[in-house]
Amino acid sequence: MKDKILKLIIILLGLIIIYLSKTKFSEYNLQKAISACVVAQKRTSQSFDLEKSKKYCEEQVKKEKEDY
Repeated sequence: MKDKILKLIIILLGLIIIYLSKTKFSEYNLQKAISACVVAQKRTSQSFDLEKSKKYCEEQVKKEKEDY
């Protein structure tokens, strides 16, 4: 009986940790993807505008996230 309760507690703690890490790092990953897109825009564009590039990249990354 104690083994079953201990296994259940470990599984619940694992699920809670996974959920918290997902919510914490999802915003971080989004910002990294936007930054990478801006760098790519800067390297491929002749006339680079930071604000336009950032806005474009935010739209594209959010669009890709919704499709996924």
